[in-house]
Amino acid sequence: MTGSEESPSFRLAYVPGVMPDKWVRVWNERHPDVPLALTQVPAGAAAGRLLDGDADAGLVRLPVDRTVLSAIPLYTEQTVVVVPKDHLVTAVDEVSVEDLSDDIVLHPLDDVLGWENLPGRPAFERPATTADAVDLVAAGIGVLIVPLSLARLHHRKDLTHRPLKDAPESSVALAWPADATTDQVEDFIGIVRGRTVNSTRGRRPALPEGNPKGGVRRKPAPGESAAGRSASAKPTGKGGQSAGRSGRGAPKGGRRGKPRRRS
Repeated sequence: MTGSEESPSFRLAYVPGVMPDKWVRVWNERHPDVPLALTQVPAGAAAGRLLDGDADAGLVRLPVDRTVLSAIPLYTEQTVVVVPKDHLVTAVDEVSVEDLSDDIVLHPLDDVLGWENLPGRPAFERPATTADAVDLVAAGIGVLIVPLSLARLHHRKDLTHRPLKDAPESSVALAWPADATTDQVEDFIGIVRGRTVNSTRGRRPALPEGNPKGGVRRKPAPGESAAGRSASAKPTGKGGQSAGRSGRGAPKGGRRGKPRRRS
């Protein structure tokens, strides 16, 4: 798809935990004639949706295949451990992976942290989803390590979480097919990067003819030239004389200079 083959709507996929609300609001303000269609997809399926043409862009978790997808990293999330409220680690403000050595650490199949060596003791089997793992934590089976947004997404009153140091982190990025960088995609890139509507990096609205800097050009008043005000338009003091640096008019009688000494 090229920039001239725009779809009637902008289709944005996003993975669980990512909240695109603020960017959607700005899009709707700037493009009221182009609806933004949102679809939540599993983290592992996001790239496939983009490559199959089911979405124009996506808020995904890194890494992605940069040979077929373009991506702009947006932010990196804090990693936390989800535990029951009566767990020992709730007595501290931050947890280390060594603190979990005696715990069963659940490892769901949709894990997004990419552990090389999971801390703690392994569970008998891996939960299918993060939501299933949260239920097991609530049942006292083990603990769960996830990005902060997923802990908030699956929040329960009987569970809490603590920051986990020395653990893998998950980064969120805006991605789209490398061969389908449309004008709509460029506009959304500008939004997530915080560009204003008149940014020189994005598409800019048409400006009035003959005024490259935008705005409305004022018609010169009588006595003015198009290039600026004429001398007759300068502020004047008393008697119609031009004001000096102090803003006062010239002395009465039009005399200037030092007074003469009397002989």
